[in-house]
Amino acid sequence: MRRLPRAALLPLQLALLVAAGAPEAPVSAPRSLVWGPGLRAGAVLPVRYFYLQAVSSEGRNLTRSPPGQTLFKVVIKSLSPKELVRIHVPKPLDRNDGTFLMRYRMYESVNEGLKIEVLYGDEHVAQSPYILKGPVYHEYCECPEEEPQAWQKTLSCPANEPQIAKDFASFPSINLQQMLNEVPERFGDERGAIVHYTVLKNHIYRRSLGKYTDFKMFSDEILLSLARKVLLPDLEFYVNLGDWPLEHRKVNETPGPLPIISWCGSLDSRDIILPTYDITHSTLEAMRGVTNDLLSIQGNTGPSWINKTEKAFFRGRDSREERLQLVQLSKENPQLLDAGITGYFFFQEKEKELGKAKLIGFFDFFKYKYQVNVDGTVAAYRYPYLMLGDSLVLKQDSPYYEHFYTALKPWKHYVPIKRNLSDLLEKVEWAKENDEEAEKIAKEGQLTARELLQPHRLYCYYYSVLQKYAERQSSKPEIRDGMEVVPQPDDSASLCRCQRKRTVREEL
Repeated sequence: MRRLPRAALLPLQLALLVAAGAPEAPVSAPRSLVWGPGLRAGAVLPVRYFYLQAVSSEGRNLTRSPPGQTLFKVVIKSLSPKELVRIHVPKPLDRNDGTFLMRYRMYESVNEGLKIEVLYGDEHVAQSPYILKGPVYHEYCECPEEEPQAWQKTLSCPANEPQIAKDFASFPSINLQQMLNEVPERFGDERGAIVHYTVLKNHIYRRSLGKYTDFKMFSDEILLSLARKVLLPDLEFYVNLGDWPLEHRKVNETPGPLPIISWCGSLDSRDIILPTYDITHSTLEAMRGVTNDLLSIQGNTGPSWINKTEKAFFRGRDSREERLQLVQLSKENPQLLDAGITGYFFFQEKEKELGKAKLIGFFDFFKYKYQVNVDGTVAAYRYPYLMLGDSLVLKQDSPYYEHFYTALKPWKHYVPIKRNLSDLLEKVEWAKENDEEAEKIAKEGQLTARELLQPHRLYCYYYSVLQKYAERQSSKPEIRDGMEVVPQPDDSASLCRCQRKRTVREEL
């Protein structure tokens, strides 16, 4: 094969350098920054985590991954050599923008404390080693903080959540007797998906109303997890386990709306919204029972922007007709859109016409520059994960919303598309022709999602909803006929010596 002369190679090398960007400066371990809830002993979470910003020797924050193999690592040990503790510490997640996400899951508690070493090669980073004075509890240690304000301060919970304020504006007071009279009759029939909960002295009790209540496992597990960490207020409430929000009465109607708690809201309903069961369960099972969670997704966002495929991408079930339209558009415009249905249930007769696409790992979605987010039966629960990636999200206009949508704005955090998808191809063309602006929107959306969807903020959100609900309740909660206690997992007391007061766990 004929070789090009060196003079001819130089322009090619320069072009490649421009395409890749100038190499980042060497990392300065002492100047780099480390922060986050995983450096606080009292911030008990299923997976503890903290962040690292790589900084150059000139004091500049790196905006891309340092060259070569990642040299950052974390070593976590008990402060006392007499305390042997199992801690899973995976490799740092490289977020491809000069920052890293460090995670660890504790399987036992320590009384003396932990020593966390953050290293770049053999050199300590920032203020490493970090000392977490004990006790440091693992996820299943049942040792609730009896001062909720102290717990909220430890987690740096936001003072206000706009969606919570909006939801409770319809309910200045909550008539528990009205709930008891009406909810079973209106929503608890054979086809219902309602669970009636009472929280009393930090015990959880419940009874199921209706046939379709298997998803109570998800509401059970987060309530139990919260009760292990903080003293919950006494209250009584109903959770809707179904897809659709339930309460469609208007505030000025008589009788008025009931404060049903749901995972998804809509413009024509009055349900009080909690984070979806999907992101809640993935947070509880991160680094153990699931692969896609709010943390792992951040280190698996595919190629850099310049190397992503310039197409819009979608894979999903046939849970809404617009998803079928997506596939048809893809067939007609393969240069702009790659869309496929991976499973047919609602429109089985369309499979022969549209075909069935192979399943693709979620992390591989981010090989594409643009992600199409179309509703399923309600809001598409993939949306938070898409926003945490570094592709541009094209979001369908929708009456449905999750707990964090109020903070996201069209053309700032995502590109809106019409409900009927009539402008989708036009928006893809716009993104291709305005690459710099498209990348800016994608990055702004990702940064905002990273802030809003931190796992510790889910706990803050759940507690705030329960607290505001309890404050408005007109009468004392009770353990009703047919209720049973929801027990803590068998291992909640194992390898855990609680050093706080245990008055809240006295038998009733």
